Amino acid sequence: MDDPHVHVEWTVPNTSADTRAVTASVFGLVGDTPRTVRTGCGAQVPYASTSPHPERVTCLPCRDHARDRHLRYAATIEGTAALLGPDHIQAALAAARRLRDIADRFT
Repeated sequence: MDDPHVHVEWTVPNTSADTRAVTASVFGLVGDTPRTVRTGCGAQVPYASTSPHPERVTCLPCRDHARDRHLRYAATIEGTAALLGPDHIQAALAAARRLRDIADRFT
């Protein structure tokens, strides 16, 4: 049965794409994109049926998963901001705000 929904990859969005880009730029090797990936709702779907963009995701459990994941990551960044030193606190807090903004877009 074909799934008409657009999902969110289980891992942090763009992690695999970013990893492939770094590998290609550093080593000159280009890895294949995965054929299927695990999604936030637990399904295995073709990689092409996923998106990191909140506006494109139509699977409600995946939207909830992505929202929660972004909020947890923002909380982690805020929790460790004090450990980074005074020069990096503002950057860490700005990154956490950005993640909270993305989480709100998944709502």
